[in-house]
Amino acid sequence: MSGYLATIRVRPKAEVRDPQGEAVAGALRSLGMDVADVRMGKEIVVRFAASDESAARAAANKMGDELLANPVIEEFAVQVVQVVQVVQVVQEAAE
Repeated sequence: MSGYLATIRVRPKAEVRDPQGEAVAGALRSLGMDVADVRMGKEIVVRFAASDESAARAAANKMGDELLANPVIEEFAVQVVQVVQVVQVVQEAAE
């Protein structure tokens, strides 16, 4: 098993109103920024073990689909990278 880091980005679907994004857009405009649109979302970072990258990607998609995003009003995107055990290498080099 290898370690993986999944970043799941959740945001409102394009057809769904985003009051939080609208509020931020208004605040940015009040600061003099020429802002056309703002969409707010959330980013969830999960470290976990999986047998390979395909299994890690499937697990991250399942996280987004079954728990982290509300499929009625939100969409999500997943990025998965393998985590290298840097801490262990540094500890071994110090010995």
